[in-house]
Amino acid sequence: MTSHILVAEDDEPLGLLLRYNLQSEGYRVDLATRGDDAEMSLMETVPDLLVLDWMMPGVSGIELCRRLRARPETSRLPIIMLTARGEEDDRVHGLSTGVDDYLVKPFSMSEFVARVRGLIRRARPASLSNALVVDDLTLDRQEHRVFRKGRPVHVGPREYRLLEFLMLSPGRVFSRGQLLDSVWGGEIYLEERTVDVHIGRLRKSINGGQYPDLIRTVRGTGYSIGND
Repeated sequence: MTSHILVAEDDEPLGLLLRYNLQSEGYRVDLATRGDDAEMSLMETVPDLLVLDWMMPGVSGIELCRRLRARPETSRLPIIMLTARGEEDDRVHGLSTGVDDYLVKPFSMSEFVARVRGLIRRARPASLSNALVVDDLTLDRQEHRVFRKGRPVHVGPREYRLLEFLMLSPGRVFSRGQLLDSVWGGEIYLEERTVDVHIGRLRKSINGGQYPDLIRTVRGTGYSIGND
């Protein structure tokens, strides 16, 4: 199952950059730009991890963290705090409210993603499995290779990311818009037909004219892989 991350960041360009980098890693990401909006979202759905800015309009990140730790359903929610406050007293204060990790702005995206992976690994070890398997199709995330019935299959870089995203949630139907957002991210505007073209290439690669088609087209909706 794809790990779900909520990013609560009032700096919209930074929030979009964080979302893009997390989606590029295969995570499902929601974005909130106000603390009260983030709190409302968390009352409806508890994600696998929360990325929380210290200073936010509506409800501050520190106050929201306190509230979340007081609620049984979010008391163990992994939280990474983002802040421009780098003094030791500030870090101690942030950690004392119950955050699991702390990043001082500016920070590198590679470090940020590594911190996210580490927290999710501890919370949900299975979500970062090196091998994704659907029926007789295997995707090796460490080696970036694909196999069908044990035989290597060549797929292009974009088709690999598309396949990985689908295999993280077998049976789930994704719209073309969702696939564009998650696989292509913040790139220039692309038509939804782009997804159809790459799905066609992916099918040709993994089916090879001899294997059953594992990718399901849901008319008027989108695509999924594997059975319901």
